[in-house]
Amino acid sequence: MRNPQPSPPVLLYLVTEDWYFLSHRLPMAIAAKRAGYDVHVATNVNRGGAAIEAHGFTLHALNWSRGNLNPLRLWSIVREIRRIYRRCAPALVHHVALQPAVIGSLAAMGLPPVRLNALAGLGYGFTSNSLKARIIRPVLEFLLRVLLNSGSAAVLVQNTDDRAAVVALGIDAERVSLIPGSGVDTDILRPTAEPAGPIAMGFIGRLLDDKGIRTLIAAHDILRRRGETIRLRVGGSADPANPASIPAAEIEAWQRHPGVEMLGHVDDIGKFWAAQHIAVLPSRREGLPKSLLEAAACGRPLVATDVPGCRVIARQDVNALLVPANDATALANAIERLAHDRALRQRFAAAGRKMAEEEFSSARIGREIVALYDRLLGRTAALLPPRSSSG
Repeated sequence: MRNPQPSPPVLLYLVTEDWYFLSHRLPMAIAAKRAGYDVHVATNVNRGGAAIEAHGFTLHALNWSRGNLNPLRLWSIVREIRRIYRRCAPALVHHVALQPAVIGSLAAMGLPPVRLNALAGLGYGFTSNSLKARIIRPVLEFLLRVLLNSGSAAVLVQNTDDRAAVVALGIDAERVSLIPGSGVDTDILRPTAEPAGPIAMGFIGRLLDDKGIRTLIAAHDILRRRGETIRLRVGGSADPANPASIPAAEIEAWQRHPGVEMLGHVDDIGKFWAAQHIAVLPSRREGLPKSLLEAAACGRPLVATDVPGCRVIARQDVNALLVPANDATALANAIERLAHDRALRQRFAAAGRKMAEEEFSSARIGREIVALYDRLLGRTAALLPPRSSSG
């Protein structure tokens, strides 16, 4: 009698929002499914549920209000997640970002799954200097030290700065792995020739103060006062659940600035970057910024802040100009330099595309994440060679 084949291991992604899973973790999940994992996704379902299920993933809808820190509500979502963990018995849970790492780890206490806690940047509690952030930071530090050092917990970061920061919090360095983001599909996102007409720069991201959007608007105002006709096109929306979200009235006021286009959500990323000459992200801190990665794949030169995460994909004088955070004048100067130097833009564009293909393709990142899953579950003893500090 033939022995039955073992069931594929259940891999469950815990994500706050369905759109975030589709935008930032879908390539990883597809790679895992192809490698033989039974992929489940637990998330707050808005409009992405059908798209998640269309990939053959099992969807678990959560009643999760991301911005709600009410202790009773948090306890309720911990219990809801714990019921899911008991019901589908995952071998591995992949907690995506800081809040799921904390909430999911609490829900998994005493249960058998291996926990991979992916910290895509350190979030508002660590990057902001607001009173609220200063109050919650010591609590987060304590919880992370306890939860991420316990049992079968592992930690995934996207850059060497975050790895150092996590270890400095007291997390065992042997628990920490580094994989830069989810990768980019370099077959779909391809370089295009520069558009005709006046220079245009693009920004894509949530409209958060931490993303440096206020600094970018100020830099554009500086350029206008200098007589430059550079256009600024902003793709993205506010995120009311995030304390750093830009108020609606301020966004409406930006729409009246000469040369500024507020486009809202962008569906066709390739089309967006094809219409720009320069990609800009003046963020204060990132894990690995997807917008810059996609822009590099589309053959666009970058202007970014010299901060953790950004400098993984934006490398000074290779494919980018880097400036200090919160410095509108330095940002304006860098944009102006690229705007007036077509040869430099072309050199940066070619280097960025090469980088995307060789270091950050979704195929490569997919192989790396599957190898990490396999290692955590003991499916293979193979270890990938360590990445260099440049990414």
